Amino acid sequence: MAYILHLETASTNCSVSVAQDGILLSSREHNSPSFSHSEQLHIFIEEVIAKSGISLQDLDAIAVSKGPGSYTGLRIGVSSAKGLCYALDIPLISTRTLRSLALQIKEEKGVIIPMLDARRMEVYTAVFSVDHKELEPTKALILQTDSFQDYAQKGPVYLVGSGAGKCRDFLQHPNFRILDHLVPTSTTMCKEAYEKFQAKQFEDVAYFEPYYLKDFILKPKSK
Repeated sequence: MAYILHLETASTNCSVSVAQDGILLSSREHNSPSFSHSEQLHIFIEEVIAKSGISLQDLDAIAVSKGPGSYTGLRIGVSSAKGLCYALDIPLISTRTLRSLALQIKEEKGVIIPMLDARRMEVYTAVFSVDHKELEPTKALILQTDSFQDYAQKGPVYLVGSGAGKCRDFLQHPNFRILDHLVPTSTTMCKEAYEKFQAKQFEDVAYFEPYYLKDFILKPKSK
C-alpha cells in the first residue's frame, strides 16, 4: 500500500491530490490567472491530507509535475515537494505536465496535442496517441498555418490546453477539436506516479530541477 501526494503548479491551476496505489482519494484545486499558488498550495495540501484520512507521516512519496510551464509556478511546486521529501525522508517522483494534460482526453481515434501558452504565437507542446503514448517529444513551437496539418488529414486532432486557443483563427481543418478550457491537474498524475513508485524511478531530491524548456525572461511590470 502506497500513499502519494501529487502537486501540479505548472499552469494557472493550483492542484493537489492524494492517491492510494494509484487510485485517487481526494483532491483540491483552483484555477486562477493571478497564479496564487504561493498562498494556496500548502493550504490545499493540508486539506487533501485531512480528507484522505491520513497524516503527512503516512505518505510514501511526493509526486510533482515537472513542466514545462510557468517558471514561477514550477518553482513553487518543486520547492514544496522537495521540502516535504526532506522533512519526511521519502522519495520524490516527477511526472510530465503535458502528458497529464493529454490524459484528460478519452477518445478512440485521432491524436492528442496538449499545448501550454508561451509568448506570442509560441506554445509548449507534444503529440500523443489516443492511448496516451508519446508520438512527438515535448518542444517549444511557434504556431504556423500548416501546424499539425499532417495529423488533421488522417483524423481527429484534439488541441488541448491554454495554448490551443491561439489556433482558433488559422487552423481551419474540420478535424481540429480545440479544448482550450482544460488545464493540467494533479488528478491525472496518479497512475504514472504510482508506476514510477513501484519501479523505484525516483529523482535526486538535492539536484532535481523543473523542466523549464526555455530560459526564464523577466517581464517588466506595466506602469
